[in-house]
Amino acid sequence: MQERAFPISGRSERSSGALTKTEAVPCDFILIAAGNLDAIQGMHPALRSRIRGYGYEVYVNSHMPDTTANRRRLIRFIAQEVRRDIGTAREIPHFDRSGVSVILREAQRRAGRRGKLSLRLRELGGLVRIAGDLACEEGAEFTTSRHVLAARKIAKPLEQQVADRMIERRQEYSLIVNSGNRIGRVNGLAVLGADSGLSDYSGIMLPVEALVTPSLSSGGKVYATGGLSDLAKESVTNVSAVIKKLTGKDVSDYDIHIQFVDTHGVDGDSASITIATAIISALENIPIRQDLAMTGSLSVRGEVLPIGGVTAKIESAAKSGIKTVVIPRANAQDVLLDKQYENIEVIAVDTLDEVMEQALLIGDKKTSLVERLSAVIDRLTPDLSASGHLS
Repeated sequence: MQERAFPISGRSERSSGALTKTEAVPCDFILIAAGNLDAIQGMHPALRSRIRGYGYEVYVNSHMPDTTANRRRLIRFIAQEVRRDIGTAREIPHFDRSGVSVILREAQRRAGRRGKLSLRLRELGGLVRIAGDLACEEGAEFTTSRHVLAARKIAKPLEQQVADRMIERRQEYSLIVNSGNRIGRVNGLAVLGADSGLSDYSGIMLPVEALVTPSLSSGGKVYATGGLSDLAKESVTNVSAVIKKLTGKDVSDYDIHIQFVDTHGVDGDSASITIATAIISALENIPIRQDLAMTGSLSVRGEVLPIGGVTAKIESAAKSGIKTVVIPRANAQDVLLDKQYENIEVIAVDTLDEVMEQALLIGDKKTSLVERLSAVIDRLTPDLSASGHLS
């Protein structure tokens, strides 16, 4: 096939089973294929080598810049989806300006980054079709924003349906704590289905509880329960090392028990600052605000690093009655909340001492701890503005 010709060989019943071989058949073509990145692992090395050697490999973007020209392209896509239904038994109505506006906003939300529009057109196309079907059922002349918003509730991915039912069940059994204060308990935030490639993350509140006890043997241990993934377990181990450095306490003198409540399907290390806050609260015996939730990764220097699905996480906190959410400052530009969630207070932070400043209950112990953390983090973190890397 590399020579653009391929002889066909085989055995024929008419030739008494003898092997026959034809002249080379013309085989001049261009193969175009699409797939997910993980499919490369299962591809035959020889085939991959020829694609890479004689062809082109293109990693397709999942989002594009939010410009006037690209918005027009998405509007054209909506019109094309409607046009595809013309001539069918049930034609969906055209979209009016309000309906188009909501679809564009949804493209912004699903991109997960401010200033971007999602290119996952199959998902947007499904939303267009469901909204059109709802308008068709009503006999409406146009598909409006009301139909699109209703379609969003119907077109939830399975992960979001699971998350919503978890929130509902927790509320029924009073498992959600969103007021008062407790030692060693933090309302963390996570997403379900993040490893499935979905751009529309499904948020869930993730309570984390920590208990610190003196170690009965040499060298303390960390016990983490709650059906965590390997990546999440690694973050627990990393946080323990960070706490030893930042607080000055030798965690090897203690056994640390960390419980993640109802976490099946949760992955990633975005609970790092949640774990750190719970353990430090238990170590220092300082209560934590329960009307506050948080999300963020943590560096070994105590810096709060960006995470994914920030908008979905904030909205899940609002559904659970949380008043304040702490997020990494790098994710502040990615927040794009629906109107019903805009009253929640979102606080962006850079370092772990800023997290403690917001989460811990006011008191002398808190002031002393925050000052100690701040001094250590300032010493560990380089001044990027002085080196010209940060303006």
